[in-house]
Amino acid sequence: MKFLLPILFALLLLNTQCKEQKKEELIKEETKVVLATPDKEVLNEISVEQPADIEVPKGMVWIPGGTFNQGAVPQDKMAMDHEKPMHEVQVDGFFMDITEVTNAQFAKFVKETGYITVAERAIDWEEMKTQLPEGTPKPHDTILQPGSLIFKKTKSSVPNLYDFSQWWEWKIGADWKHPNGPKSSIQGKDKEPVVQVSYEDAMAYCAWAGRRLPTEAEWERASRGYQEKTIYFWGDDLSKLATMANTWEGEFPVTNSKLDGFERRAAVMSYPANNFGLYDMAGNVWEWTSDWYSANYFKDVANNVALARNPQGPAKTYNPNNPYAIEKVIKGGSFLCSASYCASYRISSRMGSSPDSGAEHVGFRTVATPKMLTKK
Repeated sequence: MKFLLPILFALLLLNTQCKEQKKEELIKEETKVVLATPDKEVLNEISVEQPADIEVPKGMVWIPGGTFNQGAVPQDKMAMDHEKPMHEVQVDGFFMDITEVTNAQFAKFVKETGYITVAERAIDWEEMKTQLPEGTPKPHDTILQPGSLIFKKTKSSVPNLYDFSQWWEWKIGADWKHPNGPKSSIQGKDKEPVVQVSYEDAMAYCAWAGRRLPTEAEWERASRGYQEKTIYFWGDDLSKLATMANTWEGEFPVTNSKLDGFERRAAVMSYPANNFGLYDMAGNVWEWTSDWYSANYFKDVANNVALARNPQGPAKTYNPNNPYAIEKVIKGGSFLCSASYCASYRISSRMGSSPDSGAEHVGFRTVATPKMLTKK
């Protein structure tokens, strides 16, 4: 029975991608994505100014529309290939939460709807065994229990930072109410961002709140603010990192000096806002966007003759390291990001994550367009 544990852990760590494979047709050799159809809400003219007849929703701020440069800037030495090339994008104005959705906000949603998150749901062995080699025996019921991924420090230096299983652990009983495992709690942490929420969970919250998730382009526009072609939302000065964002200081994943004041999640608004008035657009927790992830997407957009207007991301997902992966884009980095590992507190940083799984460093924030608000 013991040999099943690494199989199940690998399955869960890879975010049950096989299950999602049934929903999306993937071609293993495909290296080019098809651009998604433009948003139906695209206006004839870019909406820059906030509509005078719409009041700013509580807890949100207006993000003016306009043209900006998306992707890695030339001076960013940490930029990865999937962040390139930098290209012009145009988006209409929208409203965005000034903070990540908090534990208190998510708790209200759960109380009013009775919603059960993915991490809290019973595991269906009949479904799971279709993803394992034929003839795999069923593990004991004590193993097939709801849970999620939690971070664990290593006891010594890690020479291979590509092997993330060294610091991630599947923990039965980990969920949004117990983000670090069954013995943890969110009591007294109402203002911390909710985590251990899947894309499905975030979408359910959005439906309840009358909101939606931002596109990757909207998120990056909002994060950049009025800064033109800078690496970080505050400029290019890395020495300000500890005062501007909750990240990992020290040797990852062994020691964290907590120079910024926190080892794990911080309460929202613990650091300065960007010049659009948005908090935690770098560090703290990663944030879901609505775009499918493709390593080639920025190249496809840049090669398109027309200016990208309200881009919705690729129509298909593609990860060359795992051609069968089904992933959504997450943005912003988290408290685990360090200069030695991913430096994902940079504006252009992006990563793919399976939509049906959560982790203790992933949350979300919502947006609303003027049209959404006038429909009420």
